[in-house]
Amino acid sequence: MEGVAKVANDKSNAMRYSRKIGRMGNSLGVSLPKSLAEKLNVSQGDEIEFVENDRGEVVLKKVRQAQLPENVRLEVLEAFFDVFEEDEGILEDLRNR
Repeated sequence: MEGVAKVANDKSNAMRYSRKIGRMGNSLGVSLPKSLAEKLNVSQGDEIEFVENDRGEVVLKKVRQAQLPENVRLEVLEAFFDVFEEDEGILEDLRNR
């Protein structure tokens, strides 16, 4: 994906990056300038999230993967969440009693 990065400092000392949106298959995508990728400590394959605040600004963050304790198996945890989602109404009812 081709693009040009423009980096500018404004009066608030905030770094501003400008990128062109490009096509990536059937989707749209934006590449990160190298300096921003280094600040975020991200590389190819990492996951990022976009968080919109109450002023409509979007904050870009690296998704942090939590480490499970040794005695917790991922498949058991996933099964727990599946059951929780299925029975969320029942659990809410129990909580409200």
